[in-house]
This record gives sequence, structure tokens and C-alpha cells, in this order.
Amino acid sequence: MKVKIKITILIICMICSNAIAQQKWSLDECVAYALEHNLQLKDFKYNAASNKETYKQSIRAILPNVSASTNYVVSFGRAEDPNTGTFVNQDFFSNSYNLNGSIDLFQGFQKINTIKASKFLYKATNEEATHQKYLLAFRVMQAFYDIQFFEGLLAISNEQQAVSQTNYDLVEKQIELGLKAGADLYEAESLLLTDKLNVTQSKNQLAAAKLSLIQAMNLENETDINIQVDLEEIASKTELDTVQTATIFNEAKNFIPLIKAQELRTKAAKKQLASERGNLYPSLELFAGYRTGYFETTVDSLGLTIPFRDQFRDNASEFIGVSLNIPLTNAWSRRSRVKQQKIAYKRAQNNLDIQEQELQQTIAQLVQEYNSLLVELAQSNQKVEAQNLAFEIAQKRYEKGLINALELFTAKNLFASAQNENLQVRLRSEINKSTLDFYKGLPVFNIN
Repeated sequence: MKVKIKITILIICMICSNAIAQQKWSLDECVAYALEHNLQLKDFKYNAASNKETYKQSIRAILPNVSASTNYVVSFGRAEDPNTGTFVNQDFFSNSYNLNGSIDLFQGFQKINTIKASKFLYKATNEEATHQKYLLAFRVMQAFYDIQFFEGLLAISNEQQAVSQTNYDLVEKQIELGLKAGADLYEAESLLLTDKLNVTQSKNQLAAAKLSLIQAMNLENETDINIQVDLEEIASKTELDTVQTATIFNEAKNFIPLIKAQELRTKAAKKQLASERGNLYPSLELFAGYRTGYFETTVDSLGLTIPFRDQFRDNASEFIGVSLNIPLTNAWSRRSRVKQQKIAYKRAQNNLDIQEQELQQTIAQLVQEYNSLLVELAQSNQKVEAQNLAFEIAQKRYEKGLINALELFTAKNLFASAQNENLQVRLRSEINKSTLDFYKGLPVFNIN
């Protein structure tokens, strides 16, 4: 009975495993899974959480500083009586209690500027984390379309192999009927073996592409993945001119996370500069405190040590004051830090200009590629039709013995090459279109 139960469980596990393996993943599902399980994104989340805590602490820095302390001291031999200030030759103990508090009244607006700077940095890390999500989504999309390409390439290779197999079988029958010599069979077999090798290579390339997608998704304990092939025919579109390129750039720089992050870092650098300048101003601090203590050497008129409760009350003292600190030279270190921060601010501005320039160049390249692919796609479709017709004619002529195997092989390879180029152009067009849609602000990926 136990053996039957184990066999039943094994069969159920195999069925479930096959069901999982047969699951077809859409592009959105692949991206969503990758975003949830990618380990590098978690690191950016931790970085954002750290900056959030830094921002919160910069706000808490405005609160007063309050501290309490106590001590217990045992003195031996000749020691100073903390109560009378005189030296006595005996062993005694004392303990004291202190409560101190202080608050900055003016510090050159350093804390306010630090709060604003840390807030900008916190927002910048959030934008950078979002940017990493988009980068991961594009990597997954590239791997997804690579699988589509190699699946298409495998289909083309299988078609070519089927044709070569048919021709091999035809030659074999013609040899049996005495219509062809035995050498013709070797030529047909050579072409068939070549196509079988192409099929094997296509399968290996497809397996490598699937592995890349599995790794990009961090899909554990899986060696194979099936995707939904949904590549629509790309219709003829209106070309994008330079005016539209500028429009796309203006839209993109307002929401691209990397640009927004650098803008926030530039603002943070400006506030950090203002905070450093605050070190050049005088600072004003309000402080207050309370202290009391108990001393074994404090005695009454009868020579008895006064009880702890009475001493705690009688020895209490309070103080309050204002502290003014005026920086004079400090070896000019404060002015040096201001200069360094001014350079950091200019560098942040320059980095923002560089990123905007790179974004504009990227969009211009995408638009140029978009227009080129439209022309290539139309010509590629015509080339596939022409090569298909040429191959069909060559196949019929070969069957009638009007051309040799080499001429048929050439026509077949030209047709396969045209199909391959057409598939490449279609997939490049799809990726290019999705990328441009992203820069236009269209919902290409569901990142949230």
C-alpha cells in the first residue's frame, strides 16, 4: 500500500511539474516576475531605506539634546572631599546626578539646509531604484525577443530540413528507377546533413536565449521556459521628424527617473553648499541643567552622615545659560569645505547636462533607426516574397532535372537568409517601437 501511495505522489508531482513547464509566459509576466525576484533591486531598496532614515534623523536633529548621568565614586587615603573641597585622610564614597539639556538657537541655517538636502537625496535614491527597474525590464524584453528570434530561426531551419529531406527521398526513388546516378544521392545527403546541423545550432542558440531570460528573471530551479509569441505585423507608420524628436526629448526628461534623480542630487548639492556656508556664521546655543549628589562626608551637628533623601534635596542646583561661538580662522578649514562643496555643486550640474545630452542623443538615434527600419521592413518583405518565388521555381526545376543540387542549395539558402533578415528587422522594429513609446511616456511596462 505504501509503495502505491509513493507511486501516486510521484505521478502527481510529475504532472504538476509538466504543467509548470508548459506555462506560457507573456512579456508582462516575465517583467513582473523579474521585478519581484531580482536581488540587485533589493540592494537599491535598502539604499533608499537608508537614505530615508538619514532624512528622518536630520529632522530629529532640530530637537533639543538632553542627557542624564550619574556616578558612584569610592575614594581611598588622602582624597579631596567633593563637598567641602578639603583633603581628608579616610575612605569615603560619593555619587552625583546630572541632567543637562541644550538647543541650537542659530547655526547659520545648517540644520534646515541639511534637512532639505537629505530629503532631495532620499528622493533621488527612489528615482534611481525606479530607473534600475526600467533597466531590468528592458533586459528582460531583449531576452524575451531573443527567444522569439531563435524560435523563428529554428522554425526556418526545420522548414529547410524538411525540404532537404523531401529532396533526398526524391533522389533515392529516382535512383531506384534508374533516372539518376548514385552520386546525386551523396549531394542530396550532404545538403540534408547541412540543414540538420543548422537545426541543431538553432536549438542550441534557443536554449542559450532561454537561459538568459531565466537568469534575468531569477527563475530558480528551471532550465526551460515557454513564452507567448505575439509579434504583430508592423504597419507602415508616419516618419518622425526632428521637431517630434525634440518633443519626445522634452517629454522624456520630465519623467525619466535617472534625469529626475540627477536633478534632485543637484538640488541636494546646492543645499549642502548652503549648509557648509552656515559654518562661517556665529552659532548661538541655549543650555540648562540640574545637578545634585550624595556625599558620605556630609554630616550633621552630631557627626552623623545626612540621609540620602535630604542630601538629594539640599545639594540640588540648577543652571541656565547661552553660549556664543564665533569662528575666526580654524586654519581656514571651513572656507576650504565651502569651496569643495561649491565644486561638488558645479559637478552635479555638469552631470545633469551630460545625462540630458546623452538622453537627447539616444532619442535621436532611436528616431533615425525607427525611420530606417520602416524602409528596411518594407524592402525585406518584398525580398522574402521574391526569394520564396525563386526557390519554388528552383525546386520544380530540380525535380524535373533541369538544375543540379548546388543551384537548388543556393536558391534555398537565399530564401532562408531572406527569412532570417526579415525576422531580425521585425523584432528590431518591435524593440525600437517599445523603447520610443517608453520615452514618450506611454505605459510600456507595469513597473509599479
